[in-house]
Amino acid sequence: MEFVNVKSSMALLYDRFIQNADPRTGNWLLMSSPLPQTIIIAAYIFFVTSWGPRLMANRKAFDLKGVLIVYNFGVVALSLYMCYEFWMAGWGTGYTFRCDLVDYSPTGKRMVATCWLYYFSKFIEMLDTVFFVLRKRNSQVTFLHVYHHSIMPFTWWFGVRFAGGGLGTFHALLNSIVHVVMYTYYGLTALGPSFQKYLWWKKYLTSIQLIQFVMVTTHIWQYFFLEDCPYQFPVFIYIIGLYGLIFLLLFLNFWYHAYTKGKRLPKSMQNQTWAHHSNGVMNGNANHNEKEE
Repeated sequence: MEFVNVKSSMALLYDRFIQNADPRTGNWLLMSSPLPQTIIIAAYIFFVTSWGPRLMANRKAFDLKGVLIVYNFGVVALSLYMCYEFWMAGWGTGYTFRCDLVDYSPTGKRMVATCWLYYFSKFIEMLDTVFFVLRKRNSQVTFLHVYHHSIMPFTWWFGVRFAGGGLGTFHALLNSIVHVVMYTYYGLTALGPSFQKYLWWKKYLTSIQLIQFVMVTTHIWQYFFLEDCPYQFPVFIYIIGLYGLIFLLLFLNFWYHAYTKGKRLPKSMQNQTWAHHSNGVMNGNANHNEKEE
């Protein structure tokens, strides 16, 4: 009897939770409940941290050059499209970059659809880590890398389900722009040594990432200095603000050790690129001077 009561209470709590959700997204892929994405994320973590490395332990690394070329430039194309959609759905056609509310009217459907596409793209980007495992680049599968790829889709489910639009989407627009630059670099790298001469700008990738987090943090925290901003879900302000601040501090620390303190390291270590990650997050000791296979 007690189990039935607990189950009924949880069902009631979930119903009240869903009552506040955006009805436009209820029937969209992965949107009916957070459970499907939780299973996907759990399977991803298990594969890249445990099963995958054990599976590849006694196997030869996969040659994924062709796959990486298609994948990286495919993400570039997708990121360009999302930049365009975010811009046309609000950020270039009416948003003030200050107190921008979520538009739940039919006119706001383009923005929430773009938010869903951005959310779905986070699952595509999980392939970054899968490719590391299949190529036996296990040193690149860091805690921060896996954490970032896991937390992004999980938190964005709630963003799309409840607040698909408004000032909470600025970081998605900015991140899509950064992805165009970063995945272009990774795509050119995958093409092989003959394209090395076009990769002189790799040292600026960390700077771009730092600028991204400065802009995200500055934009979202302005909410607390606005006299009147009735943003519908303030909890997302805290989530985005904390997220941006944490990674800004991590990157500043990373910059110090890689480009300031790192100057005193042996030349072999100085040549390492310290900011290899597909989503603006450190991946640790990834050497882009090596030939991509």
